[in-house]
Amino acid sequence: MLTLDQSIHDAIVAHARRDHPDEACGIVAGPAGSEQAVRHVPMENAERSTTFYRFDSMEQLRVWRELDDRDEDPVVIYHSHTATEAYPSRTDISLAMEPNAHYVLVSTRDPETAEFRSFRITDGEVVEEPVRIAGVDQHAVQTYMFGQTPTSVVYDCPAGN
Repeated sequence: MLTLDQSIHDAIVAHARRDHPDEACGIVAGPAGSEQAVRHVPMENAERSTTFYRFDSMEQLRVWRELDDRDEDPVVIYHSHTATEAYPSRTDISLAMEPNAHYVLVSTRDPETAEFRSFRITDGEVVEEPVRIAGVDQHAVQTYMFGQTPTSVVYDCPAGN
């Protein structure tokens, strides 16, 4: 399960909306070896494309050096899809090189709502995971997962503890 602070969730969605119609991309860093996603780092999509993203190589080098200097890891790697659902494409899967990262996708295809989903991608295998937003009213739905396969749709919306 990915746990994010409400402010980081909101910053990722705002970045995706701001860059629309181009795909947005970035990371959320956290202490090395942990699952704590605590520092949002929006990055430039070097492709400036509506269908593809790529970190600018010089910016990525600078950010990864900063991670090393701060003893941090990229806990979340995120990007947006501007016209399709928030699910990894074949290209996204082939480029997923951080086996311990949570891969977050935000779909901005609907101007009223943002579809926000998280996945683990390891050796080409995609597994969706629940997302818990910290700081949400305890009586509201705190975790959610939306999964879709060609033959079924699965909704899992347990109330968080």
